[in-house]
Amino acid sequence: MADEPIASLGNKTTIQAAATPYMDLLARKGRNGLLHTVPEGFAPGSEIANLSVMGYDVASVYEGRGVLEAASMGVDILPGEMGMRCNLICLDGDLLKNHSAGHISTPEAAELIRFLDDKLGNDVFSFYPGVSYRHLLKMKGGDKRLRCTPPHDIPEQPFRPHLIQPDSDEARPTAEALNRLIFTSQEILADHPINKKRIAEGKAPANSIWPWSPGFRPKMRPLNEMFLIQSGAVISAVDLIRGIGVYAGLEVIMVEGATGLYDTNYEGKAEAALKALKEKDFVYLHIEASDEAGHEGDAPLKVKTIEYLDARIVKTIYEETLQWDEPVTIAILPDHPTPCDIRTHTREPIPFLIYHRDIEPDSVQVYDEFAAKEGSYGLLYGDQFMKAVVGAAHDKR
Repeated sequence: MADEPIASLGNKTTIQAAATPYMDLLARKGRNGLLHTVPEGFAPGSEIANLSVMGYDVASVYEGRGVLEAASMGVDILPGEMGMRCNLICLDGDLLKNHSAGHISTPEAAELIRFLDDKLGNDVFSFYPGVSYRHLLKMKGGDKRLRCTPPHDIPEQPFRPHLIQPDSDEARPTAEALNRLIFTSQEILADHPINKKRIAEGKAPANSIWPWSPGFRPKMRPLNEMFLIQSGAVISAVDLIRGIGVYAGLEVIMVEGATGLYDTNYEGKAEAALKALKEKDFVYLHIEASDEAGHEGDAPLKVKTIEYLDARIVKTIYEETLQWDEPVTIAILPDHPTPCDIRTHTREPIPFLIYHRDIEPDSVQVYDEFAAKEGSYGLLYGDQFMKAVVGAAHDKR
C-alpha cells in the first residue's frame, strides 16, 4: 500500500489520502519506523519482501517464487525439478496488455491450465492451476540461471524484448525451451472457448503464458526455531504468501471469499485472524488488494483498499483484542511500495508501526510513509523488524 506523492491526490501518497483513523491511532499509541525489505542485489518482488518481513536471510533461502507457491498448492518440488511462477497474461498484438489476463476468475483459469497441461504437458513440463492468473510450471532438468522479467513490470510494453534470456551457455537450452512454450501457448489459447467468451463479453483474454522466477526447493527454517514463537498461522488469498507460510512452519488458514482484490472478504479474514490468535502465538495476515490497485495504476481504488483495510480489518482486530486479558501485539506494514504512477514494485523502505498496550509510544501521530521516518525505530534491516515485534510481545510478560 506504500506509494509516492500523486498529483491527482494533491501530492499526497495513497496512505496519506486515505481515511485511516485506526492505523493513525495505533501509530500514536505505538512506535514507528521504516523497514528495508529488499536486500541489495534482489528485485523488489513480493517473495523477496515477505521473506524479509518474516526475518529470513533472503540470500540464504531464496529459490524463486514458483517453488514457494508450489508449497501452498501441495505440489512437491523433487530433486532435479525446477518450479516457476506461470502467469496467464493478456497480449494485444506485440504488447503485453496486462499481467493478470484482466484478473481472470479462478474457475476459468483452472480450465485453461488443465487444457495447457493436456496439450503441452510431457515428461519435461507440467502445469498446475493456482488462483486467478497465478499458476505453476514445473520443469525437469531445467537450469535456473535465467533472466526473467516479471510481467507486472512491463504493462503496455512489447513482450518480445523481455522473453527469457540465459545467464550462462548451459542455461541456453532451458531458455529456448521455455520461450518455445510461450509461443506455442499463444497458438493454442487464441481459439479456446473461454477466451472467445471473454472477448465477446469485453474482457481481456488469457492468450499467453508467462513463466518467470525459477528455482529449486528452498531450505528454510521454521519461525519457531528463529524467534520466540511456538505456533503460528498465515492467512492470504495468494499462493506465494501461503507457500512462504508452509516453509515457515505456519498453519495455512483459508477464508471463503478471499480474492486478493478490493472485493476480498475483509470481515472473514479479520474473524479468521482473531480465531487463530486465540490458539496460536503469531498470525501473519496478508491483504493483497492495494498491490493489485497499484499495478492497475488506479489511485482512487488504491485509496479505497487502504480505507477498507483500516475500517474492516484493523478496527475489528484492535477493538476485539482490546477486550482480551492477554495483551496482543499488532504490527502493520506493506511488504513493498507499488506506486500507481509506475504500476510496479520499488525497493524504497516501507513504513511500519508496532503497537502493544504497554509499549512506550514515540512522537509519531499518524501512519504514513513520511511520518514513519520520525519514528523511534529508525531504519531497520534483516530480522530486526521481527525481533522488534516479538520483543514488544515479550518485554512486558
